[in-house]
Formats: sequence, structure tokens, C-alpha cells
Amino acid sequence: MSLFLGTHQNRLDVKGRVSVPANFRSALRKEQSKESHSLIFRPSHKMPCIEAWPLSIFSELTNSLDNLELFSEEHDDIATTLYAEAWPIDPDREGRILLPDILKEHANLTDAVTFMGLGTIFQIWEPSAAAERCKAARQKVQQKKLSITPKLNKKRIES
Repeated sequence: MSLFLGTHQNRLDVKGRVSVPANFRSALRKEQSKESHSLIFRPSHKMPCIEAWPLSIFSELTNSLDNLELFSEEHDDIATTLYAEAWPIDPDREGRILLPDILKEHANLTDAVTFMGLGTIFQIWEPSAAAERCKAARQKVQQKKLSITPKLNKKRIES
């Protein structure tokens, strides 16, 4: 699986299009050879940004809805949150995307945008909000002394 890495700034053009960073497009091309060409864009329900999900990753996320009773309130609430404001968008030949106004408004985007890679997905932020988010996340990691432990191959350890 390809990863979206780094933080990149770009500008919305007069038509409201923005170019996806070259290394993100490269990651998408690798992913697209496996499945569909679409990205799913949706407003984050936690942050003032737009989330961009390759269709295969979005499908993995939404598969968890199968564990809920189809007509339950929980299913309806989660399905509404995931699907009602989701937009499938394919970059054009130049790698540009046209973001719907509702998404631009959610992220307070006007002319400049910041793309932030988060591994399997990426986010689109208003630049000063992106800088604050990175700073706050780094502080939380340091204050809470958060870390991850990689899964080690048991055979490798025993050898």
C-alpha cells in the first residue's frame, strides 16, 4: 500500500481547482492500478479539514457498518456521517481536483491550501490551521509520551 507523506502547500485557481501534490499523485497511481480511480473526499467530523480517502481504504472503513443492525439509530447516524457529505472526485489529467463548496466552507479554504499526508489518507487544510494542528499534535505526543511499537515478526525474533 502506498503512503501519503509530507505537508505541501498549493493554491486554489480562479475556478476553485487545486493541484494534488506530485508525490500524492504518485501514491494514487500505485493504488489505482489495484482498484478504482476515485478518491472519496469528506469533511472531517473531528477537525476543520477535508479528508481524502482512496476508495479501497474508504470501503474498509465503511465495512464496519455491516456489524451494526441495518435500521438501528447507530447505523443511521454513522452512515449519515460517512456518506451524506462524501464526494467521489477524480483528479483531472493535470492532477487537479475541484472541491465542492460545502467542503471548502467546512475547512475555511479561500486561496491557499495545505495537503497533509497521514499515511493511508490525506487531509486538506487552511494553511494556518494546518500549522497549528501539526504543532498541537507534536505537543500532545511529547506530553503524553506517546509512541508506537512495531509488530515484530515472531520468527525473526526467535532466530
